Amino acid sequence: MTLVEKINSDLIAAMKNKDEVRLNVLRMLKSELKYKAIDTGDDLSEEDAIAVLSSAAKKRNEAAEEYRKGGREDLVKQETAEYEIIKQYLPEQLSEDGLKDLVENTIAETGAISINDLGTVMKALMPKVRGRADGKTVNIVVRNILQGE
Repeated sequence: MTLVEKINSDLIAAMKNKDEVRLNVLRMLKSELKYKAIDTGDDLSEEDAIAVLSSAAKKRNEAAEEYRKGGREDLVKQETAEYEIIKQYLPEQLSEDGLKDLVENTIAETGAISINDLGTVMKALMPKVRGRADGKTVNIVVRNILQGE
């Protein structure tokens, strides 16, 4: 079962169970996936679907952080709940050690030796971690390793 099919079947289940939060999140995801399919002019691949879901999860995390800064705990709770639902459809996140190993292997593959090679490493690494790690986190790990920290 593809990711899109799973979201559709879970949407129907959420309707039957009258789970409003889950229903709203799944409707939003279905809409974003449909927009992406229209944008590409073809059915979405699993990688495209994961990219859409990763983007949605990132938006929820960033919104929760901003609401937290603004003292709006009610909205933090809502965004966090939505993030948790989206996270269920994403591949398992890489552990810190797993990410470091992947970064070190990619640095060795690309022959990177300094921080000036950051772009080359990131370009080779991002397709490998798509949906399994946040780009900001990956960038920090790559920088630290390239700088010898």
